[in-house]
Amino acid sequence: MANERTKLQINMKKIAVLVSGGVDSSVVLSLLKEQGCDVEAFYLKIWLEDELSYLASCPWEEDLGYIQKICDSLSVKLHVISMQETYWQKVVAYTIAQVRAGCTPSPDILCNEFVKFGAFFDVIGDVYDAVATGHYAQREDRDGVAFLKCAKDPIKDQTYFLSRLSQEQLKRSIFPIGHLLKSEVRLAAERLALPNKNRKDSQGICFLGKFKFSDFIKHHVGTKQGDLVEFETGKKLAEHEGFWFYTLGQRKGIGLGGGPWFVVSKDTSRNIVYISRDYYAQDKQRTAFIATDCRWISGVVPSGKCRVKIRHSEQFDDALISFKNEEKTVLHVTLSKSDQGIAPGQFAVFYQDDYCLGAGVIVDE
Repeated sequence: MANERTKLQINMKKIAVLVSGGVDSSVVLSLLKEQGCDVEAFYLKIWLEDELSYLASCPWEEDLGYIQKICDSLSVKLHVISMQETYWQKVVAYTIAQVRAGCTPSPDILCNEFVKFGAFFDVIGDVYDAVATGHYAQREDRDGVAFLKCAKDPIKDQTYFLSRLSQEQLKRSIFPIGHLLKSEVRLAAERLALPNKNRKDSQGICFLGKFKFSDFIKHHVGTKQGDLVEFETGKKLAEHEGFWFYTLGQRKGIGLGGGPWFVVSKDTSRNIVYISRDYYAQDKQRTAFIATDCRWISGVVPSGKCRVKIRHSEQFDDALISFKNEEKTVLHVTLSKSDQGIAPGQFAVFYQDDYCLGAGVIVDE
């Protein structure tokens, strides 16, 4: 693991490490401590008590159990910070409103922007030289400007979720495992004998953990019977419990035989969800959209051709960009190939080579 040790050169006095109980942030904490950094661990409590009483028991107790063991073994101070109110105001309320409007939100992007790299920075003030996280991303500084660079591991790369960070937020952040493959992080956890070395990676939205997003939506938005209609024929095939449980391009969870079936359109005013087996037919192709409220991390704005992601994935799409306003916050985006999963509310994240430039919110063309 020479690469693990030599690449991690952090010349800072005091570092706040955001920990989650997972292997990635635990490796970050351990490696920084091993290197001789003055580190303190912070666990942000964002779990919503009313959700947990409805869905299941508190999931963060297991997280804290792992974290406390690691902190004790390293003689590192652990802080548990409540961010529940901020999370509700900035992330959950927005998510519910977007779902009710028939859009597809990205709560984890907002969590990074407003909570982990926002409100948390305000809480700790300027006591710490930097905040370290277990995100798979890299920061590169040039002429006093910080750039967000893709991680070495293209499958685990998380720049999509960090695409709304400001320059000030990025300058204060470090990503000590961004130069490692996931397999190398697992090997580091093995070498460091971490108690969570074999713990599975978390999936889904950060505040729900193992719980289903559909259960969360049902709890807040409720249900309303509507029709599942075949796009080509207009024939009613079945009923659903609300258009807000579906997103464009969705395949799983439709519950009909004779498929596969895909969601190709939604009529939110009539609570109709249109589905089709001919997902790639000419009449469903989508290659263009508008991105609004675009923000550029380092002041570099895409021009002409660039790469774009419209969902968290290792796949990029080539695109042509044109600006709709002088401020360059509204873009017209034309993809090089059709993507039937372009959904209003999602974030379009723009890249130049291996650098994440920023993101905007997708709206219908």
